[in-house]
Amino acid sequence: MLRKRSVSLSGHATSVALEAEFWAVLDGIATELGLTHAGLMKRIDERRGRTPLASACRLLALAWTGGDRSFADPAAPD
Repeated sequence: MLRKRSVSLSGHATSVALEAEFWAVLDGIATELGLTHAGLMKRIDERRGRTPLASACRLLALAWTGGDRSFADPAAPD
């Protein structure tokens, strides 16, 4: 089942619907990086290019659980 969360990105309200398991990983990433939920979503949004936001969130969660921590570098492109 999908869970929606709302966030404001670049001054526009949007919502992202993901499975609870992905939200759990993303919450852990935000905590580890010292970011708020909004801060994490902003960083994902800035790096996603043309990838849909929900897809970028899932891809980050998969990469992170696979050991890829390159997202932790604030200057690194994804």
